Amino acid sequence: MAHQTVRTGYEQLTDRLNRYPQGAPPSDVLYAILEMLFSEREAGLVARLPIRPFTARRAARSWKMPLAETTRILEELAGRAILVDMKNSKGETLYVLPPPMAGFFEFSMMRLRDDVDQKVLGELFYEYMNVEEDFIKALFADGETQLGRVFVQEAVLPLNNGIQVLDYERASEVIRSASSMGVGVCYCRHKMEHVGKACAAPQNICMTFNTTASSLIRHGFARKVDVAEGLDLLAEAQDNNLIQFGENIQKSVNFICNCCGCCCEAMIAARRFAILNPVHTTNFIPVINEETCNGCSKCVNVCPVEAMNLTSANDPHRPRRRQAKVDEALCLGCGVCVGSCDREGIHLTSRPERVITPVDSAQRAVLMAIERGKLQNLIFDNNALGSHRVMAAILGVILKAPPAKKVLASKQLQSRYVDHVLARSN
Repeated sequence: MAHQTVRTGYEQLTDRLNRYPQGAPPSDVLYAILEMLFSEREAGLVARLPIRPFTARRAARSWKMPLAETTRILEELAGRAILVDMKNSKGETLYVLPPPMAGFFEFSMMRLRDDVDQKVLGELFYEYMNVEEDFIKALFADGETQLGRVFVQEAVLPLNNGIQVLDYERASEVIRSASSMGVGVCYCRHKMEHVGKACAAPQNICMTFNTTASSLIRHGFARKVDVAEGLDLLAEAQDNNLIQFGENIQKSVNFICNCCGCCCEAMIAARRFAILNPVHTTNFIPVINEETCNGCSKCVNVCPVEAMNLTSANDPHRPRRRQAKVDEALCLGCGVCVGSCDREGIHLTSRPERVITPVDSAQRAVLMAIERGKLQNLIFDNNALGSHRVMAAILGVILKAPPAKKVLASKQLQSRYVDHVLARSN
């Protein structure tokens, strides 16, 4: 009976996490993770927080608690990187509960710490994400608008051939334009280290930017770096054939992970759920030069998603000759294969159709909510209020009805809904 009482707070928190477009399917492993990161009381309180950023005063009303005590709890949670804190235009402190990924799951492993057993936590994360399938599938394979996108490796882009590269497609521009930049331990390789599966790629190379970076730096979860060091770290990542996977938005990108194919969740998902397009690709695709490719397999070895392979060159004079072939349905367009080739046997060209990137995190969240049937949770986002719970339930039933689902499938109507919800939230 006592265990069930403890569980109740974590079940409420799980329900809260799943109101956001990026949720966390319930399982015994998830509850074990949450029990390591939250006390029972904290879980119950966090379950009542709004989805959108909020002030301490709003949290105090939701919790029916004095402002001073509320502020102390919020600061404690921000100090453990459970909440992200930031300033609004009036100088007030705002708080937000980030989703588990990319969010407080990752933050919990971004520095070495002794207040939680990171070996046990890493083992639980591995079980929840790499053995169980529901979380990764829900995170990367539901809907058309995804959490993250790949950045092209700029050094391998051909010059003066008409290819257009926009600023938001460049990881270097994210670094140069960020208001703040922090670097921490790579969550994925840190987790894999605790289960004996980490590769030799650098670990202290996980990049955060802007408001997220400021919060993580302030609370000691990331180390502040300047533009010059940020660009050096980017070059180090690319020298190690790591793929830049970042937030799927154009403005104010909050993270760029430097991913290996063996440890990183996004690359594993890209292989496991390839047909569902779990990761937004770049606007580029590699082309093999059949005259110079000698089938050395270097490009095959560095591809993080197994989109490159060797096939027969069909050369009657050299029947054993092999050459590289790209599977365009799997390819991320990162360009790491181009950099690995020392014979100029591969070059990048533009994809026939441009990949659409949401403007900012608010637009992406609304698009994801529409596609995943959770728009009602963003409109009525304060689950602590009975009126919001009732209205969200009613709207949810309406939006799941066949006529409404058909209307929301229209790209034009989706755009109008996005504009309306964003205007309402400002």
